[in-house]
Amino acid sequence: MNNGASSYRRFLDGDDNGFAEIIDGYYDGLVLYLNEYVRNFDTAEELAEDTFVKLVTKKPRFSGKSSFKTFLYAVGRNVALDYLRREKKRGTVPIDDFTETLSDDKELEQSFLREEQKIILHRSMQSMKTEYRQALWLAYFEDLSTPEIARIMKKSVNSVEHLIHRAKLSLKSEIEKEDLTL
Repeated sequence: MNNGASSYRRFLDGDDNGFAEIIDGYYDGLVLYLNEYVRNFDTAEELAEDTFVKLVTKKPRFSGKSSFKTFLYAVGRNVALDYLRREKKRGTVPIDDFTETLSDDKELEQSFLREEQKIILHRSMQSMKTEYRQALWLAYFEDLSTPEIARIMKKSVNSVEHLIHRAKLSLKSEIEKEDLTL
C-alpha cells in the first residue's frame, strides 16, 4: 500500500474503497500504538475505531507535510487523550494489566526463543515511563522518523532524540533486571 495519502484523497473524493484501504493498512498498528496510552487492548480497539469514525465524520484536513501514518497516529493520539480526560473526570482508571497471550500455533522450538525475547521486551517496556514506551514504539515498531514522532508527541525534534536515548537506556536497564529474574 502507498503511504495512505492517495487513499485518503480518494475517500474524500467519494471513493469508499480508499477508506477501506486505510483501515486495512493501518488498523493493527494504530491499535497497538493506542494500547500504549490506555493499557487495555479492548479499549485501544475501540479508540482505533473512533479514530476512523472521526476521519469519516469530521474529515480532518491532511496537509501532506508529514506521512499519512503520522497524521493518522496524531488523530488517534488526540482521540486517546480525550478518552483519558473523560475517564479521569469519571474517576475510572484504565486497566493497567494487559497480559500478552501467545497463540498456540507458535510452539515450534525455533520460535520459542524469539517469543521469549519478545515477552521480555514487552514486559520491560510496560514497566517504563509512558513517554519512553511511546517514543520507542513509534521509532522501532512503527518505523517513524524523529520529526514524525515529534509531530505525533507534540515535542521538538531535539526533545524526541533525547527522549529516545533515555528510553533506550531505561529499556536496557529493565531488560537486565528481567534477565536476572528469569
